Amino acid sequence: MTEQYQKVKSIAVEAGKIALRHFEGVSTLNVESKGHLDLVTAADREVEAFISEELAKAFPGDGIFGEEGAAVEGTTGRTWVVDPIDGTFNFVRGSRDWGISIGLFENGAPSFGLVNAPARGEIFAGGAGVPASLNDKPLPALRPFEQNYAAVSVGIHPDIPNDEGLRLLSGVVNDLKVAYRITGSSVVSLIDIATGAVDGYIGLGIPSWDILGMLPCLKELGVSTTVNWEAAGLDTKLDFACGRPEMLALSRRVLGAPAVGGH
Repeated sequence: MTEQYQKVKSIAVEAGKIALRHFEGVSTLNVESKGHLDLVTAADREVEAFISEELAKAFPGDGIFGEEGAAVEGTTGRTWVVDPIDGTFNFVRGSRDWGISIGLFENGAPSFGLVNAPARGEIFAGGAGVPASLNDKPLPALRPFEQNYAAVSVGIHPDIPNDEGLRLLSGVVNDLKVAYRITGSSVVSLIDIATGAVDGYIGLGIPSWDILGMLPCLKELGVSTTVNWEAAGLDTKLDFACGRPEMLALSRRVLGAPAVGGH
């Protein structure tokens, strides 16, 4: 593994310990709302502050862009995109389905990423020079696509109007005729692609920090996405799909034209 991987892994492991301390006392954790069903806690803020500080030390000159406000203008053309806890709603409900996401964006695209799901004991990584791995062991090739038992994860941001979300779910069930899963976390949904639990993911209004940590790992496994990063950038909430080619082709039928944002 590369030196970059080892540095980011070390940061993510320590961040996971911070998050787990809050998770163990979640019943007394103060929960704030950023919007309808869109939550933030002291854990989110503390984890992001720690990751941002450590990334700045490890990679001086690189930019940092975080969900909870971390914003460092870099000089190297590289930006670390951080989601301190993706799946905060799951976190505050005591579910283990949440993760810490750290992704590197350079040359106009995601290039490397690492996700720590500490409550599940899982660290996923992959990207340029780093084969897709789970807990430092290579991930196996994804199984061939089978229409008869295909499944897709669906993520709908709370800001998305109900009728749009229901239209997507109807399209998945009635037009694509595949099973669907809703995990409450983009990170966990993308992990499910990596482990073969689903064939793809369709998201509406998804921020870049939700997905930058897992996308490079998935790319190493042959998974592609409809996101046009050059047009979208990091600030856009994305309507997109990702998956193996067969699932991606199906997903475009309910998603419409390849989205560069729009929400």
